[in-house]
Amino acid sequence: MSTDAAVESAVRSNRVPPKLVPKVRGDHDLNPEMGPPSTLREAAVLVPLVDRPEELTVIFTQRTATLSSHAGQISFPGGGREPEDGSPEETALRETAEEIGLERGRIEIVGRLDTYVTRTGFRVTPVVGVVTPPFILTPDPTEVAEVFEVPLSFILDPSNPQRHSREFLGKPRWFYAFPYPQRYIWGATAGMLVNLRDVLGAAAGETGDGTG
Repeated sequence: MSTDAAVESAVRSNRVPPKLVPKVRGDHDLNPEMGPPSTLREAAVLVPLVDRPEELTVIFTQRTATLSSHAGQISFPGGGREPEDGSPEETALRETAEEIGLERGRIEIVGRLDTYVTRTGFRVTPVVGVVTPPFILTPDPTEVAEVFEVPLSFILDPSNPQRHSREFLGKPRWFYAFPYPQRYIWGATAGMLVNLRDVLGAAAGETGDGTG
């Protein structure tokens, strides 16, 4: 089985049977005392895996420094669910087209990761899609400062992720981080990558969260 086929198979097999409640991950995973917010807004992101000839890569965006929330941070394309969105997949595809100009015709949705709850009040559905080159990206300059790709092998490296901490409201707040050359992937995005690692563990030949 090729690497991309193994990835697709692993993500598809992660789908939760209808009668079971999906697992909910979040910022509270490493900070149990924090707890998720009582009011949550629905959102979705696309986890874009690019089927490059040499190896699979993952598309990330760096948010502009002028945004009111999460300015300058590295994230997946996505955003809040709108009334016209029929599903999290629709939200993820619409937001991806709006933010980086990647049209849905180049994306094959292969499944979802676990729901992720952020302390900023979002319940995020990560939607995994395989992207087929060639494609041309046209980032929205009001939201996206840069688009870049990271090899999936880096995400699956046993030395990743690392656990880092910062002070928040006078207490240390722990979070996952994937330090990449001249990049710092952390927070909710890193938490979703930990989930992706878990799902792809069988395909990659190793499991675990790699506490670093």
